[in-house]
Amino acid sequence: MTIPAANLVSDERIIPRDVLFGNPERASPMLSPDGNYIAFLAPSIEDEVLNVWVYGTDEDIEKARMITTDKSRGIRQAFWAQDSKTMMYMQDFEGDENFHLWSVDTTQVDAAAKDLTPGENVKASNILTNKRFPDEVLVGTNANNPALFDMYRINLKTGETVLDTKNPGDVLGWGAEDFSFEIREALSKNQEDSSEIVRVRDDSKSEWRTLKIFPYGEEGNLVDFCADDGKTCYMTSSVGRDTTALLKVDLKTGETLEEIFSNEKCDVGSVFLDEDTKEIRSIAYNYARTERLFFDKDLEKDYKILEDASPDGAEISISSMTDDENLWVVSYTRSEGPTEFVLYDRKTKTTKFLFHSQPALLEYKMVPMEDVIIPARDGLDLVAYLTRASSEGPSPLILLVHGGPWARDRWGFNGSAQWFANRGYSTLQVNYRGSTGYGKSFLHKGDKEWGVGDMQHDLTDSVKWAIDQGIADPDNTCIYGGSYGGYACLAGLTFTPDTYKCGVDIVGPSNIKTLLDSIPAYWGPLRNDMLLKIGDVDADAEFNEKISPLFHVDKISKPLLIGQGANDPRVKQAEADQIAFSMHKKGIPVEYVLYPDEGHGFARPDNRIDFNARAEMFLAKHLGGRSEEFVKPKGSTATFPLL
Repeated sequence: MTIPAANLVSDERIIPRDVLFGNPERASPMLSPDGNYIAFLAPSIEDEVLNVWVYGTDEDIEKARMITTDKSRGIRQAFWAQDSKTMMYMQDFEGDENFHLWSVDTTQVDAAAKDLTPGENVKASNILTNKRFPDEVLVGTNANNPALFDMYRINLKTGETVLDTKNPGDVLGWGAEDFSFEIREALSKNQEDSSEIVRVRDDSKSEWRTLKIFPYGEEGNLVDFCADDGKTCYMTSSVGRDTTALLKVDLKTGETLEEIFSNEKCDVGSVFLDEDTKEIRSIAYNYARTERLFFDKDLEKDYKILEDASPDGAEISISSMTDDENLWVVSYTRSEGPTEFVLYDRKTKTTKFLFHSQPALLEYKMVPMEDVIIPARDGLDLVAYLTRASSEGPSPLILLVHGGPWARDRWGFNGSAQWFANRGYSTLQVNYRGSTGYGKSFLHKGDKEWGVGDMQHDLTDSVKWAIDQGIADPDNTCIYGGSYGGYACLAGLTFTPDTYKCGVDIVGPSNIKTLLDSIPAYWGPLRNDMLLKIGDVDADAEFNEKISPLFHVDKISKPLLIGQGANDPRVKQAEADQIAFSMHKKGIPVEYVLYPDEGHGFARPDNRIDFNARAEMFLAKHLGGRSEEFVKPKGSTATFPLL
C-alpha cells in the first residue's frame, strides 16, 4: 500500500538514509568546569569516525581541534575531569561492551591517550568525579573478579591507581559523599529473595550498616547525602505507595523525616541539587512529556527565559554547566527536527547558538510525534507515541518496540520514526506493561508475561487501537524492534501470526534459557531478579518452551529480517543463528545479516546505514512503501550466514 503524495505528512522528497542515520555533524557539547573550553563529539575529517574536539569558549567553533584518534567504532561517551584540562572517554572493542576509561591532556597538541583501566576483558563503570578533588577520579572495574566491581581511586597527575573499596560480593553500585569524596554508599542485591539493600557508612574507615531494604517489587535508591554532617540523605521509595516519592531520610535510623514530592501517575525523575548546600532546586518527572517542579525561583526564571527563546514545543534540558554555574550548555529537543544546542550566560540572561546536531535534517519536512493513551484489553492505560505518515486515511503501520524491556520510550526526535514516516509508514511506540517510570504496579504487571502473556497482548491491543482509529491499514503492519523489541518481534510472528505482515528483529533472543545461560559474568548478580521478572526458565523447561519463539518456528508464516552483531555480549550470535537456520531449513522466508565488528546494535554508521537500507527494501517489498536506491556503504562489513 503506497500513500498518495498529497496525503504524505513527511517531505515529498526521499530523505537520504545517510542524513537520518549517519554521524551527527556535531554532538554532546561539554563545558570545562572552569568555563574556558567547550568539547564536543564530531567525525574525524580523514576517517569520518566520531572523536572528541575542543575549542576555547570565546573562540569560533571552526577553530576546534581533534584531541582523540579513534579510527573504528567512534567515541560516544566523553566527559571532562574536574581539573578542566583532562578529557576522559569510554571505548570498548568492536562492541564487546568491555569499556575502558581513557584520558587525554587537552592542553597538549597531539597528546597520547592513556588507558586508565587496562587489562583484557576488563570493564570500567561507576565513574565519579568531584570538583573538590579535581585531580582524582573514582572508577569501578571487574579486574579482580569478572562478576564484581571494586572501586579504584586514580590520580590524574601521577597516574597512580589504588584500590579504594573492595566489593564484598553482592554490591551492584557505589556512591560517594561529595565533601569527602569517600565511598559511603553501596547498593547490593540479595541473591535469595532479590531484595535491594542500601548500605551506608560514616566514613571510609567505618563499618557498613543497612539503611533501607527494598523487597522485590519495591523501587527506590539513595539520591545524595545532605550537607548536614552525615545526619540525613535524599532517597526515592515506592514503599507504601505505587509510584516513587522523593524523601528526606535519617541516615542513622532510616526513618522518613519528610515526603518532598511524588506524582500519582509516574515515578520521580532527575533531582537537581545545589552542589554546595544540597538544597533541592528542581525535580523532573515524565508521564508522557517532561515536566518540572521548581524549588529555586531563580532557576525557574532562567528556564522561563530559555523557554521563551526555544523553538515551539521544544523540551529544555541543561546538558552541561561550569562549576560557578555562570555558563550552561542547553539543549532544545523537538520531535520534528535535530537537537539544537545553545550557550546560556546566567549573568547577562542571553543565549548564543552553538550548533544543531544534524543540520542536514533542517532541509526536510519532518513529522511531529504525538503522545497518546491506549487502553489495553484489561483497561490499563498505555502511554504511547505516534508518528503519522498519512494526513488522510489509514497507512501501513510499523510497531516499533523498545528494548529492555525494563526501560521506556520517550517523546522527542526519533530517526527511525521519521524514516518510516517519510517512506509511508506510520510508527507507533508503546510503553507496554513492564516498562519503567510508571510505578511498581505497572512495572510488575509485566512479570512472567513475556511472549504469550500481557506484555505481548499490550502490543497486539495497540495495533488494534491504531486500526480502530483509522490510522493503520489492518493488512499492512510490521513489528520491528531491537533487543527485547527483537524478541517481541519474534513472539509476534510466532504467537499472533495474523496480526503482522512481516517483522524485523535486531539482536533479539529466540530462546530465553540460552539467553540467560550466556549473559556476561557481571550480570550474574541480577540473574535471580531476571528470573522473577521473566519466569523461572531454569527450573521450568516447559515454561521456557512456552515463551521462547525458537520452539514454535512452525507457527511463523510471515517474512522475517534478522540483524545481529557477532560480538554482542548480551544477546549472543547463537540466538539469531538458531532461529534463522531453523526457519531456513523449514523453508520459512527469512533474511539474516550478521556484522562481525558489531555488538548489541550497530554503532558504526556504515553498518547502521547498510542494515537500514536492507530493512527499507524488505519493508517496501512487503508493505509497499517508498525506498531509496540501495548502495552498499563502503565500510559495511555485512555477512550473510544463510547464503
